[in-house]
Amino acid sequence: MMRPSNDIDIVWLARGAVDFRKGINGLSVLVEERLAHDPFSGQLFVFVNKKRDKVKILYWGVPRTFGVSQTMLW
Repeated sequence: MMRPSNDIDIVWLARGAVDFRKGINGLSVLVEERLAHDPFSGQLFVFVNKKRDKVKILYWGVPRTFGVSQTMLW
């Protein structure tokens, strides 16, 4: 289970659908290229799939590793 820091004050939501086969590296590239943000900033980046029934959350956390969490929406 992903548990980012309570100090996170910004959450970025990617408006377009994302191919959920992308892993940490692919999502990091999307953050840099599409959102024009630094994936290492400590902020949360949220992505949805085409059906908009799942989300993936990318964050750079402690101990300085990437994490990806995938959740189904009901």
